[in-house]
Amino acid sequence: MLKLTSDTRIYVAAKPIDFRKAINGLAALIIEQFETSVTDGSVYVFYNRDCDRVKCLFWEKNGFVLYLKRLERGRFKFNKTDHEDYVITHEQLEWLLAGLDFKLMSQFSELDYTQYF
Repeated sequence: MLKLTSDTRIYVAAKPIDFRKAINGLAALIIEQFETSVTDGSVYVFYNRDCDRVKCLFWEKNGFVLYLKRLERGRFKFNKTDHEDYVITHEQLEWLLAGLDFKLMSQFSELDYTQYF
């Protein structure tokens, strides 16, 4: 699993990419598509057309880290109706990589029953 700091921003691409792209190709895509610095410590999440593979690219201290996850069965839950890149939380990234629909999961808030006792 990825070990990220609490202030790390996580960007998700709105459209699937050509998964033959490696670090250099993804870095160029980040500069064009996200218009951010590749070395700012943010995590950039990309997926393929079949939604069975995810690549996460980020800069860590002195080099790039490329994280790849391939599902043997099933699909990652990406909202293909989004036309713009979006930012997700650390928890949503964990849900996404676990195969859950992270957009639905984020609708549930934590319950606080301390006021009742």
